[in-house]
Amino acid sequence: MMFSKYYTLLLISLLFLTIGCQQESQTVKKKPNVVFILVDDLGLMDLGITGSKYYETPNIDRLAKGGMIFTQGYAASRVCSPSRASVMTGKFTARHGITDWIGAKTGTQWRDHGRHDKLLPADYVHDLPKEDITLAETMKEAGYKTFYAGKWHLGKEGSWPEDHGFDINVGGWDKGSPIGGYFSPWENPKLENQVEGENLSMRLAKETASFIRKHKDSSFFAFLSFYAVHGPIQTTNSKWKKYQEKAVKNGIAESGYIMETVLPIRQEQDNPIYAGLVESMDDAVGVVLEELRMQNLDNETIVVFTSDNGGVASGDSFSTSNLPLRGGKGYQWEGGIREPYFIKVPWLKNNGTENNHPVTGTDFYPTILDLADIDLLPNQHIDGISLKPLLEGGEIEMDRPLYWHYPHYGNQGGEPSSIIQENGWKLIHYWEDGREELYKLDVDIGEENNIIEEHSLVAQEMSENLMNWLKDVNAKMPELDPKFNAKLAAERHEMLVNEKWPSLEKDRIKVLSEDFKPNKDWWGSQLTKD
Repeated sequence: MMFSKYYTLLLISLLFLTIGCQQESQTVKKKPNVVFILVDDLGLMDLGITGSKYYETPNIDRLAKGGMIFTQGYAASRVCSPSRASVMTGKFTARHGITDWIGAKTGTQWRDHGRHDKLLPADYVHDLPKEDITLAETMKEAGYKTFYAGKWHLGKEGSWPEDHGFDINVGGWDKGSPIGGYFSPWENPKLENQVEGENLSMRLAKETASFIRKHKDSSFFAFLSFYAVHGPIQTTNSKWKKYQEKAVKNGIAESGYIMETVLPIRQEQDNPIYAGLVESMDDAVGVVLEELRMQNLDNETIVVFTSDNGGVASGDSFSTSNLPLRGGKGYQWEGGIREPYFIKVPWLKNNGTENNHPVTGTDFYPTILDLADIDLLPNQHIDGISLKPLLEGGEIEMDRPLYWHYPHYGNQGGEPSSIIQENGWKLIHYWEDGREELYKLDVDIGEENNIIEEHSLVAQEMSENLMNWLKDVNAKMPELDPKFNAKLAAERHEMLVNEKWPSLEKDRIKVLSEDFKPNKDWWGSQLTKD
């Protein structure tokens, strides 16, 4: 009898102890999840939330309205690979050494393009440096399950996502464009073809959603890196028709281009193929956001959204206009580097708050660590700062200079140059002839007025700071080409003005006409093959 009573009391004690332990474990919150969405070649003005009257992006708009909108958000470079390396390392491009898209020719090989340029572009690092501790490696060390889907373009095999901290890699390899197109069958050794005609952006989104679903009970870091909206631009017949009709309704401008310094540049957002590609990417973003909601994870998941460089207004597919920003992908002006830059932290009720503090791609690394309560690595993300104080409604006292270094020629018409921006001033130094431009961005966002003569002392100080910084990080420089032929260069320029420009105008009208006939399978269609 006594034994039975003692046994009963023991069971009751164990039961309460078990319940107490369960309650205690339930109160221990796991670290917040992180979903990082990186779009390729998306311009600042390519979204409804940022002012486009042509493209439709309801899912991204909703995401931005739920977080903080950084109105002066910058990519670390005007082209893809350098920007992506800066996100992963927290370093400016001249410091980590990847200063051009990986695969671009340098030195005397640049002559193979027959462009007759004055300079031989500098060499650059061709793989994401192993000695750098990437954001993914840091997250993994902190206990996160790490996932990558989509464009990588940070080195050959041996320097793919799985070699830099990602547990799972779906679709990330050497190439920076969607080889085989946006509709299956594509050519990608890390992404098998399953359904003919399947949309690439949607497939990457579904893979990301599947990862979220499988790892909903653990802390995860999912990086969705779209190949969209990089050329060749492609869409479906129905989306082309929708935006062709919308362009007609809006009124088709008589001309769509002007001549920039090197190439013609698009001035109108009226390309129905590109518009369809943008909408498909937005549809895919919606799939991921909906999965977070379905799994009840939307209130415990940080979502980042940005682009790696400006919209393609020249070269490639001449897809979009970045106005009122000047230039686009590959250019040294704001159209090449200012990006959509949204961070949603659900427990910080920002709800579309705009913040005009200048921020850049190197800041994501320390910001994500800070928000997840992971120790910062200041010796690694040396060129980034945590934006947590801004997200919490505070301020950042430090107004640090931002630097860009591009000792190369772009495919889009940009020139070899380096940039420093500080306190609203922006100075561009051109390596062909040493000339410089100075702009006050708060009154001249379109960079129409070079005010270097009126503010020579400001320009001199900024130029000196830029040169000292480039020297400190051992930046590589282009060299004069001893075989430069001014006559051949002038002849090429005349061809671009007299032949290329009219051809682009003709193609623009053709793709907007009701009887436009794309390739039979549609996903082989594109505006140009430049």
